[in-house]
Amino acid sequence: LEARDGRLVRVVARSERLLHVTCASPLELTRAAYHLGNRHVALQVGDGWLRLLDDYVLKAMLEQLGATVEAIEAPFQPEHGAYGGGHHHSHHGEAEFNYAPRLHQFGVRR
Repeated sequence: LEARDGRLVRVVARSERLLHVTCASPLELTRAAYHLGNRHVALQVGDGWLRLLDDYVLKAMLEQLGATVEAIEAPFQPEHGAYGGGHHHSHHGEAEFNYAPRLHQFGVRR
């Protein structure tokens, strides 16, 4: 980032305790992603792997699904989700939360 006075600031993501998930096949990895998504888990998706915040209950679930789960420390960059603005439930008339969802821009990385 460049400050108004011209100074440059480098922002570095802090490492977090994560679960790194791999599977024997793309179908098994898809099943794991489905079950995590069904629980609204923040998820980082890579080429042949998934990452999520360390959670012993989710780790046990993934292992029961046949996934290989490794505890690691790394920066966490989860997907923004289908609507790009986080999960919300707006109600008619609640101006603070009454806004149209923004569709995710697939392929765009920030």
